[in-house]
Amino acid sequence: MNKLIRKFLEAIDDPIIRPIVKWLWPRHRVPRKGYQWSYKILRNYFFFQKILRVNGAVPWPVDFRSRVSDWKKIEKGICCNPGDSMGVYINAHGGLKLGNNVNIGPNTIITTTNHYKYDDRKLSDIKGVEIGDNVWIGSNCSIVAGSKIGSNVTIGACCYISSEIPSNSTVMAIESNLKIIPKTKAYEWDCTKEELN
Repeated sequence: MNKLIRKFLEAIDDPIIRPIVKWLWPRHRVPRKGYQWSYKILRNYFFFQKILRVNGAVPWPVDFRSRVSDWKKIEKGICCNPGDSMGVYINAHGGLKLGNNVNIGPNTIITTTNHYKYDDRKLSDIKGVEIGDNVWIGSNCSIVAGSKIGSNVTIGACCYISSEIPSNSTVMAIESNLKIIPKTKAYEWDCTKEELN
């Protein structure tokens, strides 16, 4: 970008562009200084989210390559825009609580409900995800229903979170961390016995 144009945009960013961004995304709450310029928020998210309506109802900036469903069931703090990285999938149907300063890396999945393992047409009883303050979630992570992540936590790339992570922790994926648990009974539904359309 031309230096002169950038200087102009930076000069009008706080008095003119910031109020426009606040009007377009009322739940986009960040400090006035030390965060992404408002003109960059407008440039990166306006066309797809407000004109093409990709995640158009979500009241904070969301990347057009991400999907945020049931956004009304998300409680979020400041410096936290779930879905602003590319490829993020968030299903908040079961309730999602995010603290302040939560960053979610690209291609991460957060799902607050899951299917019942003996009949995937039904939902399991486990619902919701809670994430504390000052949490960095790396790319390609999966966080599933019932997870509780404390504050001041860094989750490395490609981690699968399904339980409680204590505050002041770092989580990393390691090789050979698969655990296979046998099921206790057979699957309950036989789709071959249904009448097909």
